[in-house]
Amino acid sequence: MNQFAECYRGRKVLLTGHTGFKGSWLAAWLVELGADVVGFSLPSDPKEKVSHWDGLGLQIPDLRGDIRDAGELHRVIGAHRPEIVFHLAAQTLVRPSYRQPLQAWTSNVLGTANLLEACRQTSSVAAVVVVTTDKVYANHEWPWGYRERDELAGHDPYSASKAAVELLCASYRKSFWSEIGPLLATARAGNVIGGGDWAEDRLIPDLVRAMQAGQTLEIRSPTATRPWQHVLECLSGYLLLGQRLLEGDRTFAEAWNFGPSPEANRSVADVLRALQRHWPAVTWQVSPGDGLHEAQLLYLDNAKSRAGLRWAPVWELSTALEATADWYRHFHERGEVCTRAQLGSFSEAAKAAGCVWA
Repeated sequence: MNQFAECYRGRKVLLTGHTGFKGSWLAAWLVELGADVVGFSLPSDPKEKVSHWDGLGLQIPDLRGDIRDAGELHRVIGAHRPEIVFHLAAQTLVRPSYRQPLQAWTSNVLGTANLLEACRQTSSVAAVVVVTTDKVYANHEWPWGYRERDELAGHDPYSASKAAVELLCASYRKSFWSEIGPLLATARAGNVIGGGDWAEDRLIPDLVRAMQAGQTLEIRSPTATRPWQHVLECLSGYLLLGQRLLEGDRTFAEAWNFGPSPEANRSVADVLRALQRHWPAVTWQVSPGDGLHEAQLLYLDNAKSRAGLRWAPVWELSTALEATADWYRHFHERGEVCTRAQLGSFSEAAKAAGCVWA
């Protein structure tokens, strides 16, 4: 694939969280781009029956450890000396963060601080992309998108810890890397969908599990609206941002939104009805909530990424939902992981659309 101006071919890349949902897709893409990838993630959960990472069969160093272990991170980064780090390892779920708040705070804030400090002490590192979330914003339930300059906050431990990560990164930029040292950027994306996501308490993985068990999915907030996007959309933004950082322009070392087009801001019920068109067996019912706070309305404004990075979404939401349904159906019926095929389809669509990275 002749993408990203061949920027990643032969580059040493450290990818934290490489076995997770986004991380496994990004690892596959980086390998296709010819990068020399090293992965660092938590050990596998023995209770996890399905792993997208294992199904990919990527032949890269598969290192296991905890980003909260500063010494281990220093050893890994010092030994492999990456040029760029994509930091995706995190506690990524809202509702589990209510049950285990310290895990969210230590994984997200302390873990990121450990990573940045290890990068600060490793001369090979030229660029760092830290992935946060659209939930870093103080959510006023506005009917318009949040911009990168809007207030940071968070109600639940997950959202608040990710907002703190943004402040942490800004502090490192100002304190240590304002003129020399690695270029550090943060990336904020919306509700990401796609095959290979088996996390608990996410709409589509919960739906697939319910269908496999012959049950009806129970949903809490059918009218809650989110900026839905396929995983490859935000990953194209991360890779494009990484390319700009590797080119050495410090104006890109800041926060960036990678949200979908406005028409992809849909309610949970809208998404389920759209999925049903591609997978008629989909059924659901509304169940009482448990009283935990969840945002009802959340949009991202991606004007800065469109103008500054010339990034733009490729697939319409209907295409993203069709690709997601196809991935799970292929896996369920044939045991196939069609990640590479979908990556190829996405890349061809990007070329046809004239995307700068394709």
